[in-house]
Amino acid sequence: MVEQHPVILDSIFHALSDTTRRAMLRDLAEGERSIGELAAPFDMSFAGASKHVKVLEQAGLVQRRIAGRTHYCRLNADRLAEADAWLRYYERFWTRGLDTLEALLRAEDERAGKMGK
Repeated sequence: MVEQHPVILDSIFHALSDTTRRAMLRDLAEGERSIGELAAPFDMSFAGASKHVKVLEQAGLVQRRIAGRTHYCRLNADRLAEADAWLRYYERFWTRGLDTLEALLRAEDERAGKMGK
């Protein structure tokens, strides 16, 4: 299994647990956005959006730069890759289950086909 620091994964999954933050990350996947731009679809204040961005920053999912009074954010996809690597370890469990289900359904179809002849 891929070994990762549990505090890092905890902060990533905590950040991803919120619908608003996931939507912000989706927007950031298209390119850099100001906090005001990130807040606009949610009709929230700059302060509210900034709190969400802070959680994303603490998880390492977002990097912020300041130009004058404007705060710009950009996605740090490396951290998403860390979460993906952790999840991929478990992929074999659900893939195995789906393979078993497929085999059972094929066998059932074959039996039904033989009974219909």
